[in-house]
Amino acid sequence: MKKYLSAIVLVLSVLFPVWAAEAAVDAKGAEQFVKDVTEDGIENIINANISQKEKDARFEKLFNNALDLKFIGQFVLGRYWRTSTPEERNEFIEAYRKLNIQTWSKRFDEFKGRNFIFEGTTPSNSANQVFVNSEVPMEQGAPAKVVWRVKQNGDSYKIVDIIIENVSLAITARNEYSAYIKKAPGGVRDLIKDLQSKTK
Repeated sequence: MKKYLSAIVLVLSVLFPVWAAEAAVDAKGAEQFVKDVTEDGIENIINANISQKEKDARFEKLFNNALDLKFIGQFVLGRYWRTSTPEERNEFIEAYRKLNIQTWSKRFDEFKGRNFIFEGTTPSNSANQVFVNSEVPMEQGAPAKVVWRVKQNGDSYKIVDIIIENVSLAITARNEYSAYIKKAPGGVRDLIKDLQSKTK
């Protein structure tokens, strides 16, 4: 029996480093992904000599490609995701997507004439995720700290949260929406209608 257990331990000790290597996030790849996203946004959206309509269209494409909206939507709804119907989940993600595109497409111009300075990565306790650290020089005062939470799936990367000056956009939305759902008679359905009304 001892020999059998020893054999199992030996096999696990040999295989575990392989599993760990496969599960580890490619930090450099994640950082390069965020660099590409920000450069694309600055060059082809902020600094481009195009109409606001075209800027909105380009930002929407960038937003859809760069973010894992299903992952974010599930996190933002929290425990209400489990009790929502498939239809409600899809409608929430779409409403959340449209609201963020509309909001950030307009705010993106705040970065005009500025570039993100990247400062490496920080490990995350969440599986297949890593934090990419950056800062943006401001006209006055210290640079603004912007941290990107990136999730890796195979060879692809997606942004699942943005933390600006220690404030997580995903956690902020989660707290706000949870408070709204608790008070709303229609729960998640009322939240969806509220988000939809804000994009009209």
